[in-house]
Amino acid sequence: MTGEARRPTERGHGNRGTQRRRSPRRKEQIDVDENLPIVQMFRKFQVELDDKYDRYERMVKLSRDLTVESKRIIFLLHRIMGESQKEKTLHEALKKLKDLQMYHMREMAMELRKQCFYAYLRAYSPGMQEYVEAISFFYYIKEGRLIGLEEIQRDLVYEEQPEEAESEMAAVEADTSEPPEKFDLPVTPLDYMLGVADLTGELMRKCINAVGEGDLEEPFRLCRFLRDVYTAFLGFGNGAGREMTRKVWTLFQSVRKVENACYTITVRGSEMPKEMLAQAFSASLNDTTPVTDGD
Repeated sequence: MTGEARRPTERGHGNRGTQRRRSPRRKEQIDVDENLPIVQMFRKFQVELDDKYDRYERMVKLSRDLTVESKRIIFLLHRIMGESQKEKTLHEALKKLKDLQMYHMREMAMELRKQCFYAYLRAYSPGMQEYVEAISFFYYIKEGRLIGLEEIQRDLVYEEQPEEAESEMAAVEADTSEPPEKFDLPVTPLDYMLGVADLTGELMRKCINAVGEGDLEEPFRLCRFLRDVYTAFLGFGNGAGREMTRKVWTLFQSVRKVENACYTITVRGSEMPKEMLAQAFSASLNDTTPVTDGD
C-alpha cells in the first residue's frame, strides 16, 4: 500500500516539472516613458558609445592605410641606386610624405579633434609607428641624422579651413573674424621610440645594398649610428613595456649583425673582389647564431 500510495505523488510531481519545462514564459512588455530623466540619460550614453565605436573603427581603417603608404615610401627609398638617382627619389618620397600629412593624416586629426586621443591610441598607433619609421628613414638618407619628435609633430599641426563664402559681404565678415583654430595629430613619445627601433632594421638592409653597390664606407657609418641609437635605448631600461623590450632586443641583434659585417669587410676586404665580398657580407648579416649575455 505504501508503494502504491507513492506512485501518484511521484507521477504528479513529474508532470508538474514537465509542464514547467514545456510551457514558455510570457515576457511582459513594459512601456518605457521616454520623458523620464533616467531614460534620456541612457539614450545619451547610447549615442556617445555608438559614436565612439564608429570613430574607433574609422581610425583603425585610417591606420591601416597609413601603414600601407608608409611601407611604400620605405620601399621607394630602398630603390636608391647611386647618387644619380638619390635626388630624384628623395623628391618623390618627400612628395608622398607631404601628401600623407596634408590629406590622410589630416583626416585622422579631424577624427581626434576635441576628443581624448588616448581612447583611440591603440587604433592608430601601428600606423603612426610605421610613419615614424618612414620619415626617419627619409631624413637619415637625406641628411644623415635622426629626426626628432618635435620635428615630426610640427608637420602634423593643421588649421581649420574656413568654408567658402556665399557672397562678398560674407567674405568680408570672414576676413575680420578670429584666426582659424588649430588642431593636431598627437604623436606619443612611445610611438616615436618604437618607430625609431623599427628604423634600425631598414638601416641593416641598407648595409646590404651599399656593399652591393661597392660602397664599403657606408656600413661603418651605419654601424656607428646604430651603436648610438642602441646606447640611447639602453638608458630607458625595462620600464617602457614588453613591446619596447622586444624591439630593443631586435635592435641589439641588428647592431651585432652589422658589426660582424664590418668585421668581414675589414679582415677579408683585401682578400677578395667586391662581388664576392658582397656575398660574404650578406652571409654575415643572415647569420642567425644566438647571442647570449656572456658573449
